Amino acid sequence: MDLEKFVPEQLMILVAALYVIGMCLKSTPKVKDWLIPWILIIIGIIGSITLQKGFTALAVFQGIVSAGLAVLSNQLIKQTVNRDEDDKNKK
Repeated sequence: MDLEKFVPEQLMILVAALYVIGMCLKSTPKVKDWLIPWILIIIGIIGSITLQKGFTALAVFQGIVSAGLAVLSNQLIKQTVNRDEDDKNKK
């Protein structure tokens, strides 16, 4: 599967920006954890439409995929870093 087919190179910066925004939102006490992915999806769609210079179904899809990649990246990093703690808790 070619990732660049779904998220063009210019949108990879959007993924990185969404990752950073997500980290900032996570450290904000007033924002509930369950809201963070929804906020990132909205920002991702707006960012994609802006970068694509037009409102299309593809731009909306790519915004959602960008937000998904940012959340997935965060979870992969967090789960990998904390894997030793999880292993200890399961024993």
